Amino acid sequence: MAVVAAVLAVGLWTLTSCQAFVLHGAPGPLTAQLGASVLLPCAADSPLPLEELEVEWRRADSGALLHLFQEGEERPESQNEAYRGRAHFVTEGFATGNYSLLLTDVNLEDVGMYMCKVYTEMDSSTVTAEIMHIERLTVAGGAVVSSYVGDEAILNCSVDSHIHPDQLEVNWRKKGQQQITVLSVKHGQIDPNSTQKDYRDRVDLFDAEITKGNFSMRLKNIRPGDQGEYICEIHSHHLSVETTTELRGLANL
Repeated sequence: MAVVAAVLAVGLWTLTSCQAFVLHGAPGPLTAQLGASVLLPCAADSPLPLEELEVEWRRADSGALLHLFQEGEERPESQNEAYRGRAHFVTEGFATGNYSLLLTDVNLEDVGMYMCKVYTEMDSSTVTAEIMHIERLTVAGGAVVSSYVGDEAILNCSVDSHIHPDQLEVNWRKKGQQQITVLSVKHGQIDPNSTQKDYRDRVDLFDAEITKGNFSMRLKNIRPGDQGEYICEIHSHHLSVETTTELRGLANL
């Protein structure tokens, strides 16, 4: 009897251990770009039977449901409104035990902790993923500006970013067959050698506004040849944005 009991115990342990699994998540906090996508990792050490698998992703703070996999299929109807259409399983990875979630169109409210919970009939496990930083670099300005020959015009370009303005590189260029560099800014200062000769002593920025992310350019003593489109380009490492302002309707005073 003791031998039989031992055999049964070993068999039960083997069955249970086959159903047990370990989840692996992100090795550390994640950084995402505003408006881009970020992958929230969640993977088992071995594939799990899909017919008995349930996977749910939730916000750890509010409990809001990002996405649910249940009874062999995704349940998009169960998603919280804030994540509907933005949270997607990497479904091709389910067969290999990959239950990661792709969060698209990232916004500032996505900063926080997330939980991946995986259930089978015999076991369950949880891992977390934290979005700690949202990188952002957006620019506003582009418009049509009218002025008079001999007068001045302000071409707007304002930046919103987690990056300090001193760390941004800004280039004002005039569009044409060959783009002309009108003005460049590095480390919060205008590069005096960057300005094309036709614009020297006619362009400047509002120095007191640079630390606020305002790189609007003032063009003085306007000439007929100044008419056209001007691009404000903002660069920082792997991020870049731009806006275009059109100067037109030049007439003599």
